[in-house]
Amino acid sequence: MENEKRYSQMNEEELKKEIALMKEKARKAEQMGMVNEFAVYERKAVMAKSYLLNPDDFKPGKIYAIEGDPGAYFKIDYMNGVFAWGYRLGGSGKEEALPISLLK
Repeated sequence: MENEKRYSQMNEEELKKEIALMKEKARKAEQMGMVNEFAVYERKAVMAKSYLLNPDDFKPGKIYAIEGDPGAYFKIDYMNGVFAWGYRLGGSGKEEALPISLLK
């Protein structure tokens, strides 16, 4: 592993390059039928995208649609960095954390 920076240490340009790279790797993995690798790269792109957003724009008590999950909604209980903690409406009621880039 070369000297990798954490997403929290990257600037906007570096994050955008990382997102593009992860999306490209995900596309190639998908073409090759490598489902696990595809999921890993997709998740990394989602995480990197979260660092381009302002966590202060996401408010506890508010309800957001979940990206890529039509009809699913998430109510935020509290924020911790780029993660929104709460639960899915109509879900199991179990608390979970979602990267803020998945909320719209």
